Amino acid sequence: MAKQQAKSGDNVTRWIVIAMVSLVVVTGVVFSIFSQNSKESASLAALDGFEPKGAVVSTIDVDNGSAITFNPGLAKTVDIWEDPQCPVCKYFEDANNEYIDSLIREKKATVRFHVLSFLGDESVRAANASFCAADENKYIDFHKALYRVQSPLENSGFWSNETLVAIGNKVGITSEKFTKCVNDGQKIELVKANYDSMQKYGVQGTPTVFIDGKLWERKSSDFNLDEFRSAVEGN
Repeated sequence: MAKQQAKSGDNVTRWIVIAMVSLVVVTGVVFSIFSQNSKESASLAALDGFEPKGAVVSTIDVDNGSAITFNPGLAKTVDIWEDPQCPVCKYFEDANNEYIDSLIREKKATVRFHVLSFLGDESVRAANASFCAADENKYIDFHKALYRVQSPLENSGFWSNETLVAIGNKVGITSEKFTKCVNDGQKIELVKANYDSMQKYGVQGTPTVFIDGKLWERKSSDFNLDEFRSAVEGN
């Protein structure tokens, strides 16, 4: 009888332990999901009030590193190499993206974006999504949105395909074609071609900018819009 009671007590204890462990695991999973969702919501909240400027047709310039290209054939050329996770690229974009936007929309220059992916898997995903956005003629708005929500930590888990599709939705890209392109990694060959262009052009870091085929070397410690504008316009 004592043995039966002991055995019964052991079983009760065992089930209590199992229940407690299960509760901890479930709680941890729920907390993890909640934290991830909260992180995503908080980051995407940076796009609240973001106003897309609309579609602009781009092409892929195979002869120039398979860059995303606007206004091919103009006398003035600006080549920009960036990795979507590069924090210094964000500084460059914050200072200059509206001016670059005007160069494109007002057809003042041929602008080529070489979207790099050397900082890890999330750069590869973001680069792939960038080419998918270019297919929708929404690269400029998508590009701006990426840098607006850029995570302060590289490969933090934020830039999942789901988040990249959500960013696309925020700038007006809602097609199933875009979602499939992102999820299936359909532009990975273009991602690789842009990465390979670093060696061809001697690019060793980001951001790197060439103006009329010549490396732009800024004189100020930060990215000064007036300095960049003067370099582009030859003042």
